[in-house]
Amino acid sequence: MSGRSKRDLLGSTLDAALAWWLPIGAMVLAIPLPDGPKMGIWLLALAWMGSACLFNARRCGRVHCRYTGPFLLAMTLPVLGHGTGLVPLGEDGWRWLGIATGGGTMAIWGLSERLMGRYR
Repeated sequence: MSGRSKRDLLGSTLDAALAWWLPIGAMVLAIPLPDGPKMGIWLLALAWMGSACLFNARRCGRVHCRYTGPFLLAMTLPVLGHGTGLVPLGEDGWRWLGIATGGGTMAIWGLSERLMGRYR
């Protein structure tokens, strides 16, 4: 295991669970909740995961974290807009936000590491 991969939060099951899987689980469990609590949970989860990505990018140079971190933080804006009603996305708004967040994160992860490698 290289020095970078030893510092990678994704290399530890516990670190990955705390940084990403726990907030993802919270977002999924919040789906049936009313808009206010759901928005709060999603905002906290996205901010937590985005911050974890930026921390991990700085810590070990993980390529996709450089891009998923800002993306996850940016996704707080449409969540806030829809959750407050300022940007109504319709009856399926939360579904579209979930698809955009999950799909965007997966696309960024896959493409960035395919094009630039795992660490830089």
